[in-house]
Amino acid sequence: MAVTIKSEKQIALMRESCRRLAQVHDALGRELKAGMSTLDIDRLGEEMIRSFGCVPNFKNYNGYPASICVSINEEIVHGIPSAKRIIQEGDIVSLDAGMIYKGYHSDAARTWAVGEVSRQAQRLIDVTRESFFEGIRFAKEGNHLHQISAAIQDYVEKNGFSVVRDLTGHGIGTHLHEDPVIPNYRTWGRGIRLAAGMTLAIEPMVSAGSCQITCLDDDWTCVTSDGALSAHYENTILITETGCEILTMGET
Repeated sequence: MAVTIKSEKQIALMRESCRRLAQVHDALGRELKAGMSTLDIDRLGEEMIRSFGCVPNFKNYNGYPASICVSINEEIVHGIPSAKRIIQEGDIVSLDAGMIYKGYHSDAARTWAVGEVSRQAQRLIDVTRESFFEGIRFAKEGNHLHQISAAIQDYVEKNGFSVVRDLTGHGIGTHLHEDPVIPNYRTWGRGIRLAAGMTLAIEPMVSAGSCQITCLDDDWTCVTSDGALSAHYENTILITETGCEILTMGET
């Protein structure tokens, strides 16, 4: 699949898909609290997505059984919601979600602190989020894709954390995952030249310890191999001639 350049009509549809997803994330962030199960979060998120007249694009994607990926503490991504998994005070919870609006996908992730968390946990959340913004300083027409990747890694490591290397960002549009693959670390090549009209999901995944990961027996949940805390921050962006537009920004 080649990297696609979206038309103005396609961009308008993606903006709307992303605008609605941003509202879901903002609402889930307000609702998240200790005592909820991860299944509670999934049900609430799916209900909201469908109330917007959209379809949750994660549900049944390659067999994934839920609408919202809910990953806690050392879980990096793809945590499967369960009625038995209860959110605790002091947890950090990553919510990854997307939706389809009139055939166009959106994708975004946030990591939330539940009540009072450790100083390291809050720093991890903050650095992960800020690494996204460091990366997209290079997200404009004429630059190369891997300038974004290098800036993310440099910022994360400068702050004493590790970038997860086995998971990446991606292009997005009429499919949830399109070309190009977008690493969150420096590579030998410069990557493709960015062009206005490209839509990309940039998503740093950061560990407080080792960058090594393990997949659990459910074949979905990815955790840090050393049990260190992990955070995730993602937005769908549009490349423009002068920079980029963050399509899923919302309030967070």
